Amino acid sequence: MSVEESDSGDDTAASAEADVEAGTTHTLDGDAILRLRDLDAGYGDLQILSDVDLDVADGEYVTIVGPNGAGKSTVMKTVFGLTTYMDGIVEFEGESIHGLAPEQIIREGIGFVPQTDNVFPGLSVRENLEMGAYILDEVPEDRIEEIYDRFPILRERKAQKAGTLSGGQRQMVAMGRALMLDPDLLLLDEPSAGLAPDLVADMFDRIDRINDSGTAVLMVEQNAKEALRRCDRGYVLVNGENRYTDRGEVLLGDEDVRKDFLGG
Repeated sequence: MSVEESDSGDDTAASAEADVEAGTTHTLDGDAILRLRDLDAGYGDLQILSDVDLDVADGEYVTIVGPNGAGKSTVMKTVFGLTTYMDGIVEFEGESIHGLAPEQIIREGIGFVPQTDNVFPGLSVRENLEMGAYILDEVPEDRIEEIYDRFPILRERKAQKAGTLSGGQRQMVAMGRALMLDPDLLLLDEPSAGLAPDLVADMFDRIDRINDSGTAVLMVEQNAKEALRRCDRGYVLVNGENRYTDRGEVLLGDEDVRKDFLGG
């Protein structure tokens, strides 16, 4: 469900939509597989998120952007059970998941790729993928082959220690491991962080294809313009609260969003 345009489309789209105003309705009218309402969360006694609303529909591609310290990654970590839940609703496919451990959330159909420490460096590529299916009695060989088909370089490097791979290859391993159980929703925290500039577009293309195959994506991304250009909808968070929510191209075209969060 991603939008394919040339790299030069950023400025064109922004100028064409220069008069649009981003919305402030943060929920969907229809059903959502992920539903956050009035979410308060943080770390220990430190509250980061206040009354955050967010929806992801089945098969949708949603991006969270905002300044540093806005709470973007905290939203994702809260969904995956890695923060201190304080109040509000966290539902996945109609069931409350707050209070569940990450291994239980994986079983519900959510995969998570953190920004850092997202591979087992001392294990081989194949062993890393196998770890993505650790909750199963047997490793699904057909699924490993599907991951290799999606990331062919991993088939070539399957016996190589993950810690010796390039940054882009490690990110493929991390995404491949998260996809081993064929999740309904994939959480991606800063997937382009640390990648060489010539690899960033390739990484986004791969995320597009994952979404096009039917997997919903919720992504936090430092490259906000490119993320908004490709996603279906975007959320702008500021100081742990909702500020704007709209289609990616509308957020790109909103003057205030561009000036305050996208570098003009």
